[in-house]
Parts: sequence; C-alpha cells; structure tokens
Amino acid sequence: MKIFNNAQELKEAVGQEIGTSNWLLITQERINDFAKATEDFQWIHIDEERAKKELPWSSTIAHGFLTLSLAPKFMYELYEVKNTKMALNYGTNKVRFTSPVPVGSYIRMKAVLSQVEEVESGIQITMTLTFERQGQEKPVCVAEMLSRFYF
Repeated sequence: MKIFNNAQELKEAVGQEIGTSNWLLITQERINDFAKATEDFQWIHIDEERAKKELPWSSTIAHGFLTLSLAPKFMYELYEVKNTKMALNYGTNKVRFTSPVPVGSYIRMKAVLSQVEEVESGIQITMTLTFERQGQEKPVCVAEMLSRFYF
C-alpha cells in the first residue's frame, strides 16, 4: 500500500503505477445482489440455466457496472492519502467494458496516477484503472476515475 501524506507527494507520483489489488472472486451471489441493488435483471446476469444454453461462456456474466463499482474497494487496498478532512469520488471520464466477466472469474485492478489538479481547498486526481480477469490478457474494464481530497 502506498501512503501519500500530502498533495505534493501525489503530484510527484503522477505517471506512476500505484499498484495492483488482490484477486477477487466474482460469485453468482455478488451478481444477484448487484442486480437487486440496481434493478438490472437482464437475463445474462441472473438466469443461470438460460446462460448455460445460450451464452458462449456457458454461464452468467457480471454487470459491467459491478466491475466498475469495485474500484473503491480495490483502491483501499492500493493507497491512502493522509491528513485530509474529506475525500470523495468525483466521477469518471472514460469507461469501457472491453471483455465479459463470467461468474467464477477472479478479477483485480491496476491503478496508475494519471493527473493531479488543484481545486478549491484541495486536489483532484485522475487514476487510470485497468481491471483484469485471471488467465486472460485482455482487460475487462478500463476507466479514468476522478477523486477529490480536501485538506
């Protein structure tokens, strides 16, 4: 885990890889819980029997937004910014779901600190996130995530 004590240390890390998270198993239970939370009940995510027959992976696949929603969990594994009054997710610039995540897959996330900008009372960082599926070279999601830290 990388520790940043202030805005200057973040600025000095622009362009650097922050780290790679641990692998996380994507279970049907997690997919179903996400479907309930978002009310996205498309059959490719929740109908295991139909997926076995009709999908090329012979299983359901995770929602793309489920993969993306794991970004904060993975970021907590990778870095911490100390001495802040408040931190928040500010949004995303680009998100692409480049490959499916079949149930039973393990995924992880790599983060690169792409940019640091000053904002009123703090800084905004842009992290380039690459979500990987174990055993597959092509990423499953690539996103630019914006976070703000207030000091």
